Amino acid sequence: MISHDTKLSASCAAVGVGETPHYRSDPVDAAQLILEASVAALNDAGLSPKDVNGILPPEGYISSEEIAAQLGIDDLRYSATIHMGGASSVAALQSAAMAIATGVADTVLVAFGWDGYTSRPTAPQRPQRASRLPQRPFAELMRNYYAPYGARLAVQWYGFYIQRYMELYDVSPEGALQVALTARAHASLTDGAYLKDKPLTREQYLSSPVIVDPVRRYDCCLETDCAAAVVLTSRERARDLHHHPIIFLGGAEGHPHPADDITNRPDMLQLGLHSAAPRAFQMAELQLSDVDFLQVYDCYSHVVLLQLEALGLTEAGGAAEFVVNEGIGLDGSMPVNTHGGLLSHGHGWGMNHVVEAVRQLRHDRGSGQVVGAQVGVVTGYGDLGDGSVAIFGRE
Repeated sequence: MISHDTKLSASCAAVGVGETPHYRSDPVDAAQLILEASVAALNDAGLSPKDVNGILPPEGYISSEEIAAQLGIDDLRYSATIHMGGASSVAALQSAAMAIATGVADTVLVAFGWDGYTSRPTAPQRPQRASRLPQRPFAELMRNYYAPYGARLAVQWYGFYIQRYMELYDVSPEGALQVALTARAHASLTDGAYLKDKPLTREQYLSSPVIVDPVRRYDCCLETDCAAAVVLTSRERARDLHHHPIIFLGGAEGHPHPADDITNRPDMLQLGLHSAAPRAFQMAELQLSDVDFLQVYDCYSHVVLLQLEALGLTEAGGAAEFVVNEGIGLDGSMPVNTHGGLLSHGHGWGMNHVVEAVRQLRHDRGSGQVVGAQVGVVTGYGDLGDGSVAIFGRE
């Protein structure tokens, strides 16, 4: 029987992480990448597939049953798929923690990946296959109400509220520029970052084309084929494994209303993270001032600014000034996306942000290490403003 007194905070720990390279060349099998990342995470933890009895896979690319069959997981007790787009990987951590805290499962594999580059219509040698991803509820709305006005792409939909944000608060364009430049600088310190050896200058950023005003080319995330995974188990068991336990302290998800329509919201700048973040920090019994770094889902540079404000780092409209004056680099007031993020590391559904957070808290990031890091926060950002957050701490 599950007790209503079950405490989610500090009930489990991340004990293994793994990720694949980021590809933008020949077509790859997304399911194969997910399996490779899963094996890497298990090896990192010093566990075998038979130790796993819970799986949370990404939607559309591979099922929990397929992962279990391919890896030899013969006692699958718990599975779930989170449908929140880019917020899914971080939201899945809360579900994994709930399974472990309640005894439904004791070791859970959370694995995400995709063919984010070779599934693009313009990608070279694109495999001819039907999409495995289901149509989300907003697909019909976009087709019938946004597309007739020329808004057919994510950057155009996001442009609705990015433009509103920039104009309402008279936000300096320097904020987005610094987010992009800092991400590239951090990628240069990260093995496996897709743009590790391609520095970005202020002049290059400013001379890049505007995709949708005010979003420039280098404000847009990469599209890569990749996968990443994390293994979570009970806190007690974690102490006997390979690495210093990285404790799940809190998590939450939130959804704007209506979730699938930007233009009819009472406030299009009210994100899911605005409601999720306070609940996660309450669960963790921490404040943002206790945090040493943030791994923020960076589909666009401007969305990082919005999330910094939703987390409570600054007042509305103040994130750009913070980024410019206080800094989000390794030596700044609040380091952000220390691996390069989706902008410069690669697009791993945000699970690469989780991998980076665990490595930072293990203190094994070398020249990319936030000195003395004890607490880190990861956010997810899905579809049209869904938000998720997870807080991890070093035991």
